[in-house]
Amino acid sequence: MFVEAISAVSIQGCAASISPLSNLPNRNALSSSSSFPHGLNSLSGGSSSSSSSASTFSGIALAKRRDNGFATGASNETTTLPLTGLVFQPFEEVKKDDLIVPVASDVSLARHLFLDDCEAAINEQINVEYCVSYVYHSLYAYFDRDNVALKGLAKFFKESSLEEREHAEKLMEYQNKRGGRVKLNSLEMPPVEFDHPEKGDALYAMELALSLEKLTNEKLLKLHSIADSNNDPQLADFVESEFLEEQVASIRKISEYVAQLRRVGKGHGVWHFDQMLLN
Repeated sequence: MFVEAISAVSIQGCAASISPLSNLPNRNALSSSSSFPHGLNSLSGGSSSSSSSASTFSGIALAKRRDNGFATGASNETTTLPLTGLVFQPFEEVKKDDLIVPVASDVSLARHLFLDDCEAAINEQINVEYCVSYVYHSLYAYFDRDNVALKGLAKFFKESSLEEREHAEKLMEYQNKRGGRVKLNSLEMPPVEFDHPEKGDALYAMELALSLEKLTNEKLLKLHSIADSNNDPQLADFVESEFLEEQVASIRKISEYVAQLRRVGKGHGVWHFDQMLLN
């Protein structure tokens, strides 16, 4: 149910008004000409001309009863306001230089917010992973000799070599994903002999592996810091999620192997340690 009320006050510069329903005139008051200001007749009809009524009714507001006891009034005047406050205007923002799709055939289409320093650091880390893999592969070849014949250590270093190679390939894939260019640098030739007069070959090789794992960890942290300094959270997240936790676990495992080999010495205990790695 609605109670219609006509406001005699001209509404200017305002699209809506809110007033308590108790302030509205009743229906009987509206039917009386005394309820209107000078120059207005009642709604039931009057002696004023239609043109006069039309000009007078320019500020009329229709109030309707609401459940909360208030009435709202809306002016019949139309206000056209420009649409403002847009949060996202994609067709304007894609005109920025760093979002323009390149047309040259030798330029990556996927590269975005990937700086040269990060690209160079990834290539350096690829070289580190390959170098460590190269040393582990040489250790595998040493322990697989017929006059050394420590098959467990040979298996361990072969798997370690493959793991480091997989790390290098993972970095290469990420480099291509970001639109960088993979550059494979030369590798230093690893040692061929690993026997040590005091420590023996097994302990010496495992301590060398521990030092290489710590070096790799330092290089990974350096790559992470370069990503941070160049405001590249995606590269930083990649290093954290794919490498750092695994690197800590590798350092811990090889540290335990070094401790065990120091206990068993160079004699018969090395063979038992080798059998543990083999099985």
